[in-house]
Amino acid sequence: MNYQYTKQFRQSLVAWFKKEHRDLPWRHTTEPYKIWVSEVMLQQTRVDTVIPYYDRFMDKYPTAESLAYAPEDELLKMWEGLGYYSRARNLQAGVREVVEVYGGQVPNNRVDISKLKGVGPYTAGAILSIAYGKPEHAVDGNVMRVLSRVLNIDADISLPKTKKVFEEAVMKLIDVENTSAFNQGLMELGALICTPTSPKCLLCPVRDYCTAFHEGDPTSLPVKTKKVKTKDLHYDVFVVRDSEGRFLMEKRDESGLLANMWQFIMIERDANAVSLTKVAEQYELNLDAVLIPLISFKHIFSHLKWNVESYLVDAKEITGQLPANVAFFTKEQIADLPMPVPMLKIWEKLK
Repeated sequence: MNYQYTKQFRQSLVAWFKKEHRDLPWRHTTEPYKIWVSEVMLQQTRVDTVIPYYDRFMDKYPTAESLAYAPEDELLKMWEGLGYYSRARNLQAGVREVVEVYGGQVPNNRVDISKLKGVGPYTAGAILSIAYGKPEHAVDGNVMRVLSRVLNIDADISLPKTKKVFEEAVMKLIDVENTSAFNQGLMELGALICTPTSPKCLLCPVRDYCTAFHEGDPTSLPVKTKKVKTKDLHYDVFVVRDSEGRFLMEKRDESGLLANMWQFIMIERDANAVSLTKVAEQYELNLDAVLIPLISFKHIFSHLKWNVESYLVDAKEITGQLPANVAFFTKEQIADLPMPVPMLKIWEKLK
């Protein structure tokens, strides 16, 4: 698209969005805090998955003040199943800073809002344009895909430096009088019409200005190098039950993957050692040798793949002192613990 058609492009996009946009709960507000929550939840998560979480989250934490000092275990429990739990921790840290430094009012400029924990260029632009009506870029994967095709940009979108190219393009195109509709329109177009495969070009409101459409090969863009192959890890998970019907749980480290989440006893499989023996020695337990298989599955993170085998095993005797981060819990207590999705799968199978 030649930039001489900028006015027609933005008018067509904004008009389409205002008429065809999906009815989503966060689109019924311009409250910066609520927009912020929705944008964090939507990172690497499908819209349909986010909707019930967002509604529950807003019921629990309707204001920045109510989230700022919520107990972490409670927050993680509310986030349970969404994954990428660092998003929740960063969101709370950023919101706490808003309460303490900015009197509960989310900053309305890119310099200050970008200083908040967990707020990157995209989230900052989304909040500023949607909540405050500021003409700021908000470039995510959908936006890069749409503009790579419309403007014939063949830069590799997997490279961090490429984002600047699209941010500059948005600033040339953006409708300063309809910043919210324009930025959300680009995102919505990528989600509904200009999809990665089989784009619905004949339904596209801006196809008249799309270079890739006129050249006949929209799916050749965007250019994206393949991700590094995920690392395979193999685990045995033991659901250890004591004579009172309680189950042994351990709390993960305070940093790293799934920080501070609770899990059943998980041992990385070792071809030269028996996992059950390692559990008995590490936690000083006298375990029944009979294992009851529960469920086997694979769980993929962005850079890892867990291959999990899980078992129920009875503890006949506790022969030592359990570590500080390990304890037996009743079923009722486990229901209140924040657990990652792989553990929830095992727990549901056991129940």
